[in-house]
Amino acid sequence: MSDTRRRVKVYTLNEDRQWDDRGTGHVSSTYVEELKGMSLLVRAESDGSLLLESKINPNTAYQKQQDTLIVWSEAENYDLALSFQEKAGCDEIWEKICQVQGKDPSVEVTQDLIDESEEERFEEMPETSHLIDLPTCELNKLEEIADLVTSVLSSPIRREKLALALENEGYIKKLLQLFQACENLENTEGLHHLYEIIRGILFLNKATLFEVMFSDECIMDVVGCLEYDPALAQPKRHREFLTKTAKFKEVIPITDSELRQKIHQTYRVQYIQDIILPTPSVFEENFLSTLTSFIFFNKVEIVSMLQEDEKFLSEVFAQLTDEATDDDKRRELVNFFKEFCAFSQTLQPQNRDAFFKTLAKLGILPALEIVMGMDDLQVRSAATDIFSYLVEFSPSMVREFVMQEAQQSDDDILLINVVIEQMICDTDPELGGAVQLMGLLRTLIDPENMLATTNKTEKSEFLNFFYNHCMHVLTAPLLTNTSEDKCEKDFFLKHYRYSWSFICTPSHSHSYSTPSSSISQDDIVGSNKNNTICPDNYQTAQLLALILELLTFCVEHHTYHIKNYIMNKDLLRRVLVLMNSKHTFLALCALRFMRRIIGLKDEFYNRYITKGNLFEPVINALLDNGTRYNLLNSAVIELFEFIRVEDIKSLTAHIVENFYKALESIEYVQTFKGLKTKYEQEKDRQNQKLNSNRFRRDAKALEEDEEMWFNEDEEEEGKAVVAPLEKSKPEDDFPDNYEKFMETKKAKESEDKENLPKRTSPGGFKFTFSHSASAANGTNSKSVVAQTPPATSNGSSSKTTNLPTSVTATKGLTVSSRLEWSAVIIAHCSRDLQGSGDPTNSASQSFSQHIFSAYTVPATG
Repeated sequence: MSDTRRRVKVYTLNEDRQWDDRGTGHVSSTYVEELKGMSLLVRAESDGSLLLESKINPNTAYQKQQDTLIVWSEAENYDLALSFQEKAGCDEIWEKICQVQGKDPSVEVTQDLIDESEEERFEEMPETSHLIDLPTCELNKLEEIADLVTSVLSSPIRREKLALALENEGYIKKLLQLFQACENLENTEGLHHLYEIIRGILFLNKATLFEVMFSDECIMDVVGCLEYDPALAQPKRHREFLTKTAKFKEVIPITDSELRQKIHQTYRVQYIQDIILPTPSVFEENFLSTLTSFIFFNKVEIVSMLQEDEKFLSEVFAQLTDEATDDDKRRELVNFFKEFCAFSQTLQPQNRDAFFKTLAKLGILPALEIVMGMDDLQVRSAATDIFSYLVEFSPSMVREFVMQEAQQSDDDILLINVVIEQMICDTDPELGGAVQLMGLLRTLIDPENMLATTNKTEKSEFLNFFYNHCMHVLTAPLLTNTSEDKCEKDFFLKHYRYSWSFICTPSHSHSYSTPSSSISQDDIVGSNKNNTICPDNYQTAQLLALILELLTFCVEHHTYHIKNYIMNKDLLRRVLVLMNSKHTFLALCALRFMRRIIGLKDEFYNRYITKGNLFEPVINALLDNGTRYNLLNSAVIELFEFIRVEDIKSLTAHIVENFYKALESIEYVQTFKGLKTKYEQEKDRQNQKLNSNRFRRDAKALEEDEEMWFNEDEEEEGKAVVAPLEKSKPEDDFPDNYEKFMETKKAKESEDKENLPKRTSPGGFKFTFSHSASAANGTNSKSVVAQTPPATSNGSSSKTTNLPTSVTATKGLTVSSRLEWSAVIIAHCSRDLQGSGDPTNSASQSFSQHIFSAYTVPATG
């Protein structure tokens, strides 16, 4: 249903006598079979779910208030209200209710009049009259009147009848005239009776009676009656407080008389509820629900009337931002806005949105920037409350303002920096204001409530602004209150200069050799902790804890920006200085900051920690804590346990290599032994991987090496070594030659091992041999000589080529001889691979296949 006339907000009264918003939807009246009668149905405008299903009971009293409200009670302790967007919709539903109950729509309250059937159900009701007969309003009848009012409170029907009788006869004004007479006569007994009467009438819980009692003509006499509580020895002086002590301050003169009257009435009725009336008992909790509603909807009306008066608000803002305005006047203006924003919380969402947009348009944020920097504590506190309303309403609106402001102003006067400075300079020993401001800052920097549109991304824009213009202000107390030993600082600068170019470097496998920049165990254990300075002041420690909480939030929710800041400022090192603090809660905050960083399992952070040796202060804190079983001990153990369980290899290696000697004595947990085990297992895997990859080389690279080797020898000769080949036999003969050649290779394996080939340049291999003179001359048949295979069946002759005694053994080789040399290479490689315990190594197989597939050409004559 899209009809705005039927658009309503559903409210229910909670146990604290406050109205809870149950949602916005559209109301209709229809017959419901399950309830067997006409009912009010409200369906949510968002998803169509049923917000309210209430049968229009003929005996229920419905009240119409302020043209757009319908209020009623479903049960003894369950009150409901419908707030309509338009008066026409309220009138339409009111007519439906009156039609079901058989009442005239002109009345503002439907009454439960007793008919004959109801007389049978309520035997205690009078038989001759629908109304209660009230005693005459005289001094000698006050006790009787008080007894009557007190007696009807237990019966809803009799309460309704008494309320109607009081309204019809103008009885309340007559009672208040008696109050004036009793007070003039100092008739204490009569005044005590009047207290019971007026209190009982309030508990009748009827808005029509409230309209009379809280009118300008009657309200002060009502307050006067409530001063004479019989339980008190002396009457209270509430009227004196309201007329003399409580002053109505008009920061800007209000010309609307109706608005002035409504403000006065609301304040006085709130005073009656909160101060004068005693806290209702369990049986009286529902008696004042209508009084709560009366105040609630009065506030809604006040805010609406003020918001519509643009001239009034413009004048308020003009004076608030005027430098000529004196401090007292500005204090009043700020307090007015604080109350104004508090009242706005009663508005429906669409009206509240319009309210804050109006304030933003008029310049509420620049005005807050001025007043938050004032010395007056009350003004700053009120301005903080106003700022919290604005941040809660729209963080994006505040962010947009401060980013625009940064283009025109210095960093020192930016609104967010003013807020940060107020947090830092909070004079409250418990830092109550600082805690509130820290929560507001966290809301502003929370990416979860930042908007992303097609044209821009609020997250990236605002975070860039915040880290460029505001972060240095936030961390200033932290950097000021932490300093380090010069020796350690020089060590860090010498061994670790981090830059963001490191992020672009590819990640390599973790080396388990001791880093050159690591500090020896003796340098760590037993180090002098007096070289660091930590804040001993409790208030300063609390402030640093708040700042660390914000920074921890940044680590969790920001990525690039906080990482860049931590690296550039070496922030973690400065934070870990606080591990030396005598305030355990501050040390835990510092540890929590590091724990969040490690919890990200970001290798950039891990390298930063290991290169900077940032586990040292944590381990020193653990060792200094000794055997005490406390939160600090558990938190440190949990940090290392996380590293073990998540198997963060770089951190595990760093901890074991640098700190295990100091930690191995801790045996009440198995965390550190588990880290050592993880470290050794990884080290073994690395060694096995190195061994298995020793001869695993790329096939293409081997082919290029072989070709460069042969070409190198040919270039040294400066002439053709091999004559042009003539095809003397088919290529199919090569496999037979290969088989015979492999038999020769096997025979050689039984001989003494010769020198292995040595690679002397990236382009080829050189082989060195030790031969006797006879071998060089070809007389020793057992020398390492490359021989051509015997002649095959086609009659080819066998040739023997003796190697010269020079280092280079490849000169003048034919293609067949080159194949023989390739076999020598295979033999040596196979022997080495067999020696490594892997005779079936795939590397040797692919190696031999590659070499022989490269030289499948006919042998020479």
